[in-house]
Amino acid sequence: MNSRVPVPAGKNPQAGGRALFEFDGRSIALFNVEGQLYAIDDSCPHQGASLCGGRLDGRVIQCCAHGLRFDLVSGYLLNSNKLKVASYPVDVIDGQAFIIIVPEESAP
Repeated sequence: MNSRVPVPAGKNPQAGGRALFEFDGRSIALFNVEGQLYAIDDSCPHQGASLCGGRLDGRVIQCCAHGLRFDLVSGYLLNSNKLKVASYPVDVIDGQAFIIIVPEESAP
């Protein structure tokens, strides 16, 4: 069963912005790219560096530590289907953003 996690007050980024918050023991980075919200785990799968503060280029975030670049939609390392950061769908209902957490056993 999926969980709908409301984005905390003050953590909904404006266009071009980003925010970081904690939920259920995980850090989630939320990005606003041209009005579309994207959510990923804030830990680079390479060595755990924060992704939230990385260089954002469209829908691609670059890890500050070693320069790895991840697609915010799929979570995959660019040009790869082996290294991935968890990414989450985001719904906006009546101005409230919700991050959809899919249990690992039902994720594709």
